[in-house]
Amino acid sequence: MRTKPHLVSFSCLLLFFLFHRLVRSQLPPNITGYNCTANQTTYPCQTYAFYRATAPDFLDLASIGDLFHVSRLMISEPSNISSPSSPLIADQSLFVPITCSCNPTNATFGSLSAANLTYTIKAGDTYYIVSTTNFQNLTTYQSVEVFNPTFVPTQLDIGDKIVFPIFCKCPNETQVQNGVNYLVSYVFQPSDNVSSVASRFGVQTQAITNLNGNNIQPSDTIFIPVNQLPVLSQPEVAPAASPGKTERKGVIVGLAIGLGICGVLLVLFFVVLLHREVLSKRRDMEDAERQKLKFNRPGMGMKGMEVNLMADVSDCLDKYRVFKIEELREATDYFSESCLIQGSVYKGSIHGDIYAIKKMKWNACEELKILQKVNHGNLVKLEGFCIDPEDTNCYLVYEFIENGSLYSWLHESENEKLNWKTRLRIAVDVANGLQYIHEHTRPRVVHKDIKSSNILLDSNMRAKIANFGLAKSGCNAITMHIVGTQGYIAPEYLADGVVSTKMDVFSFGVVLLELISGREAIDQEGKLLQASVNGILDGNEERKVKKVREWMDGRLLEESCSMESVISVTAVAIACLNKDPSRRPSMVDIVYALSKSDDLFFDVSEDGLSAPPVVAR
Repeated sequence: MRTKPHLVSFSCLLLFFLFHRLVRSQLPPNITGYNCTANQTTYPCQTYAFYRATAPDFLDLASIGDLFHVSRLMISEPSNISSPSSPLIADQSLFVPITCSCNPTNATFGSLSAANLTYTIKAGDTYYIVSTTNFQNLTTYQSVEVFNPTFVPTQLDIGDKIVFPIFCKCPNETQVQNGVNYLVSYVFQPSDNVSSVASRFGVQTQAITNLNGNNIQPSDTIFIPVNQLPVLSQPEVAPAASPGKTERKGVIVGLAIGLGICGVLLVLFFVVLLHREVLSKRRDMEDAERQKLKFNRPGMGMKGMEVNLMADVSDCLDKYRVFKIEELREATDYFSESCLIQGSVYKGSIHGDIYAIKKMKWNACEELKILQKVNHGNLVKLEGFCIDPEDTNCYLVYEFIENGSLYSWLHESENEKLNWKTRLRIAVDVANGLQYIHEHTRPRVVHKDIKSSNILLDSNMRAKIANFGLAKSGCNAITMHIVGTQGYIAPEYLADGVVSTKMDVFSFGVVLLELISGREAIDQEGKLLQASVNGILDGNEERKVKKVREWMDGRLLEESCSMESVISVTAVAIACLNKDPSRRPSMVDIVYALSKSDDLFFDVSEDGLSAPPVVAR
């Protein structure tokens, strides 16, 4: 029987169609990212990633906030968590805010939609491990390779800064008109189905499949279109059970007896301790005399001091590079004035790398001990140190920050100026650095000398806090030795020597006033800048705008910055300057308040790579 030609053609087309569908159903999920149009007006945008708390490293908001470069408060509020400091349980659901940008990559991949998060490589890290474990498949190792073309994945070093692009999307104009405010990034789990995910987010199943297709596989990042975030159901911390009256009575009696015995033992202990202290002081005095005689012998003094200094910084030897004094002398042309940056800081080149070299006349072990505890993108990085065996000077070698200090940009530069968006970004950078040393170091670190000359700007005009020479590890201490810079010193520290994180908050408030007004913290007549804002925000909105416009930097009036944004930042500054330290906001609150500004959010990208021009000439 002869087959008709048109039936054969039809059969072939049918087979081709079925084969094409089969092949498409077997294709792997999108592994390099999602394409976007660079000129789409909705980019960049704020959105959220759905994240699950995991043991052992991510069971608190502080560690998760560090991973995503946001504060605890910025996670706790959208996640319906009442206390940002409370511990989490495994698999607890969270909404983490991210900034989604359209990033040009190369001709092969085009522009990809992602939130770029910088991650510092640790021992044992690989692109795959960090992508699947830390970021829970919100990105892929293939996409990380695309975003880091200069790095070889198999040759990573500890300390390398790698961009991990978190998959995200911004709603297009049609979606925005239909009421979609966020496209939440969600990693599809093996136990999930589209209906259960839709139910969790309060959306229609069809809305998810329309956006993500029908072939959703486990570990795929999908996008959930929502008008507002659903309220997450969070576990409650059960209160401790109250003991019965009989148990309480027994406890009280036992406690009283125990305290009585402890009191007697303590008295005896202090008598013995006092006796030993007297004997110890006597021995120390005798040893000091012998040591003095020993060091007075020719050629022994400097060598002995050098040994002591090296012993003090021995804990830092494995973390920092120990430079030779000959290297530093050659790098700075023997500390020539031509290499002097300011004060006792010199610019030097060692093997082609540029450094800032700080010459110190005293033992730097305290500063080194603090610096080895901190590692944050908004803090100037210490690269190494040196001890001169001849005069026992200490030298701290820092990364070189190209654009100098904020002070010079605000108060010394006549031809160049900072626009409002750049000033706001600088404020957030400094606030993030302070939040880190206040919240994420144990014991907490107080900088004690926050001022515009200690804030440096890199090539992307991003701010880094410098000079930890006065910093103190530990809070709520009292000192009689008052140090700092006039105009920035908190009143409680000046009056009573109280050292706390709130003194940094006060100084930061003064820096905010400098950014807004363009004026110095203290003028030539000795008037404090903080006094000039008294009553500036009193009255109705019209009066506030008028007063702030008269007071703010005239150079900002030449651009179309939002007065609402300026007034909002002024309010934050005034709150920081409250005479009562307990009524000043924490740096967590400040970061959150500043980050809400529309001027910051929609014009400056988080990675600084696609930010608009920041310097007006």
